[in-house]
Amino acid sequence: MKTDYINPDTINSLHDLLKTRATRNPHSIAYQYFSKEEDSWQSIDWKTVCTKVLIWANALAHEKLEPGDRVAILIKNSLEWVLFEQACFVNQLIVVPLYPEDRAENVAYIINDTHTKLLLVDGHKHLQKLTLVQDQLSTLKAIISIDENTGTYFQDRVTPINTWLDKPTIDISPPNADRHSLASIVYTSGTTGKPKGVMLSHDNIMQDAWSGVQSIDVYPSDHFLSFLPISHMLERTVGYYIPMLSGASVSFSRSIADLANDMLTQNPSIMITVPRIFERVYNKVDEKLSQKSIIIQTLFHYSIDIAWKHFQYKQNKSAWNIQFLLLPLFNQLFHKNIRDKFGNRFRFAISGGAALDFKIAQLFISLGVVIAQGYGLTEFSPVISVNRLEDNDPKSVGKILPGVIITTDNNEELLVKGKSLMKGYWNNEIATREIIDEYGWLHTGDKAKIVNENIYITGRLKDIIVLSTGEKIPPCEVEQSIAQDPLFENIVVVGENRPYLSALVIPNDEMVKNMVNSTDSLNEELLKHIRVKMSSFPGYAKIHKVSICEDPWTIENGMLTPTLKPRRQYIIDNYKNIIDDMYKK
Repeated sequence: MKTDYINPDTINSLHDLLKTRATRNPHSIAYQYFSKEEDSWQSIDWKTVCTKVLIWANALAHEKLEPGDRVAILIKNSLEWVLFEQACFVNQLIVVPLYPEDRAENVAYIINDTHTKLLLVDGHKHLQKLTLVQDQLSTLKAIISIDENTGTYFQDRVTPINTWLDKPTIDISPPNADRHSLASIVYTSGTTGKPKGVMLSHDNIMQDAWSGVQSIDVYPSDHFLSFLPISHMLERTVGYYIPMLSGASVSFSRSIADLANDMLTQNPSIMITVPRIFERVYNKVDEKLSQKSIIIQTLFHYSIDIAWKHFQYKQNKSAWNIQFLLLPLFNQLFHKNIRDKFGNRFRFAISGGAALDFKIAQLFISLGVVIAQGYGLTEFSPVISVNRLEDNDPKSVGKILPGVIITTDNNEELLVKGKSLMKGYWNNEIATREIIDEYGWLHTGDKAKIVNENIYITGRLKDIIVLSTGEKIPPCEVEQSIAQDPLFENIVVVGENRPYLSALVIPNDEMVKNMVNSTDSLNEELLKHIRVKMSSFPGYAKIHKVSICEDPWTIENGMLTPTLKPRRQYIIDNYKNIIDDMYKK
């Protein structure tokens, strides 16, 4: 197979990237999306995308915005997301992506912080949510709704999309774009504190995408399934710009609930994901396996062991083994049934946003579902490193991308430099100076070791629980281990300045129904499961008490980030009384 990359050094902006692709491959499919009106999947080629962008750009030009003004996107992954952003670039506007499921107060904070003047929303649901903070949206002059049914919300400022697009054509002749000009302000979705606006230029993003395809080839025949929010830089750079740069096509998944079905109907070759997706599948496999006989369980684990050795052999890391002759049998018995759920042309998944547990990666890779774990930060556009397909060590986050420079300091903190490094935090010079030192190094906050050019993340500098006894425990490692049990949907370990660890948990409702009824007995059952998963941890790291949180943790209620990670401090603050109760004698 041949690649067909667009070298970003030959263009000036992310809109130039689209125009160049449309010139090279005008009639190749760019995007596929599900039309509710047609009740079927629809396709659109690159040339038509470019034509539609100009219609959207014309509508934006009628808004009399100035180059450099900020406009925000609050819609799900869709063709409209692409059209609007590209239209913004034509008009030299700065795009502020917002998470569709984010809380109203977060949206208001970002709109105010950036003085956003125009907002694109999906429709009724978002308009209703924004009424909770309407008195905080003074900078917002116009709201465009994808859904024609806008209700009675913000009537003086809301325009349905078809009405908005139906404008007389005017001349749009912006000066040539400066590749180093600001393209987007992306607010971090960290687990603690107020979000900060990361300023990324056109060049920052294009260089990161370019380095990505120098690390793992992407072909025009590849097909992506987009389901992580494009608002997140991992999906935006790798799942949106890299396909444009390489000529690959993208299907926009209907929803997380429809993801399994969309995998089969859209049959992707590449997927961008976060560990939680694979954790859930892993837990389902584990749960079904637990219902089988001991013989079947033993045989399955034996098959995975052999398949993993075979993977190591293909990576030139071990010798051939006569046990490999059993793999066709195990493939028919076990592996194919699971692998087929990813479609029949699946090449690999890129996993980022958080650490993927080695046991989970090992299982899927052994089954033939290749996962290349990567690492990055929004502040770096975002990818810093990724495992190569031919040299894939899921215990590491891979080798650095071409053009990236790394080192570690005396605290083992990973420091990074490169063309993808942000221009700074929006309106926050103090925070910028705190993370980028006087020598231009970005301080990641992650501790790392570098072995044979592979990066191994060993912990966070700040994510450490210090017990009142002085013992130090990284909570993420404990939570990752417990999350492998399908009984737990989510968990946050607590114990800062306390004599022992405790946990707040969201258990699996279906599994709980089949367990004991009394709260005390259920808590004891949960602790039994936790003890099994923590058997290898030192004594001081044991969890002594557990409390069940009755309300689910969701993105909407602020308990989870858009990449499905618990917002640790927010959860701890909200459950302070429950936590205190676990430490009463």
